Order: sequence, then C-alpha cells, then structure tokens
Amino acid sequence: MVVDAGASQRFAESVAVNMYRLDNAARTWGVEITEIRPHHAVARMTVREDMLNSHGVCHGAMLFALADTAFAYASNSENCATLASSCSITFTEAVPSGVILTARAEKRSRGRRTGVYDVTVTNGEGRVVALFRGNSYEVPGDSVPGLDKESQTDND
Repeated sequence: MVVDAGASQRFAESVAVNMYRLDNAARTWGVEITEIRPHHAVARMTVREDMLNSHGVCHGAMLFALADTAFAYASNSENCATLASSCSITFTEAVPSGVILTARAEKRSRGRRTGVYDVTVTNGEGRVVALFRGNSYEVPGDSVPGLDKESQTDND
C-alpha cells in the first residue's frame, strides 16, 4: 500500500482549519494552531491578565485548556471524531502574564479506538511549564462533518 504523505498532510491541515472555525473555546482564549500533521499539533497562546489566578500567575485551567486543545487537534487530525477519555497534567513552573506558551502534542500510541498523546507546554524561553498526557477514544462520526478526504486529496 502506497501512502501519499502530501495528501495526508493537506487533509490534516483542512481538518484543523475547519475544526478551528467550530472551536469557540480556542478562539475565545486566543489559542492558535500553528502546526498540524497527522497525529501531531502545535498550539500557541499568550497569557493574558484575565487568565491569572489569585497568585498572579497563569491559572492551571488555562494551561490545561491549551494542552487539551493541542491534544484535540492531534487526535482528530484524520477527521475521525475522537474525544478525551482521561487526561492528566503536571505543572512544572509558574507562568506570568504576557508569556507566549507553546503546546506540542505527539501521538505515543494509537489503536483501533484508543490513543495516548503527550503534550509538552513550554514558555517563550523553551522551558517546560507543564506536561500533559491525554487518552483518547474514537467515537462514530467525523471531527468535521461533511469534510471528505477524497475531495481534499484528488487535486495532486
């Protein structure tokens, strides 16, 4: 079987663009998807004042949301509706306002319906501020309903 890596890449990009149009949460939080490949995604977010907790640093929920968003785009990159079944996060460094965070999601394992993805969140200096692991479960349907892989890849 010959796999057209270019077609797979273009399809993953199309899935991400169309998912983002439907992703109210990511857009509201200022999360941008800066890189996408099959089972890989990079998301970026700038920590704003309204994202700070009572200690004056980024609320853990916002770090989780950024990592979870990267996980979602990586695990849905082939347009198979995939949800989180469980996730965990370890915070390794406090993050002040104004810092640009980057979350890099990578597939570690993918079976018929389940997957494991690791997400590393770094600050602008490249230091790790959080480590996230997401377990995914594929459900019936498409991540982006109506997006046809064949129509996306025929124009090579």
